[in-house]
Amino acid sequence: MTNLWDERKKALENEYFYKEEKEKIEKMKSSEREALVRGFCKNRCPKCGDPIVPMTFRGVPLDKCPGCGGVWLGPRDLQVLAEKDHRTWFDTWFKAENE
Repeated sequence: MTNLWDERKKALENEYFYKEEKEKIEKMKSSEREALVRGFCKNRCPKCGDPIVPMTFRGVPLDKCPGCGGVWLGPRDLQVLAEKDHRTWFDTWFKAENE
């Protein structure tokens, strides 16, 4: 007859290594996914996948998609644009699309 404590220790050890391996696999999958997305989306529109075209608007560099018309800003670009004459650029930019 086997010792119940030995079986319990072995089960806990197996559970520990199972969790460790599962975490490592998930970490590897997420990093592979990120690398794949970064590789595919580089210089491409995140919405439709067409190549994006760099442009400058009011001295702020932007990326525009000729396919879907999407405009992609950097982390502080919207804040910089908002600090400028907001009525002029905002009205021009967004009212033209609604017409």
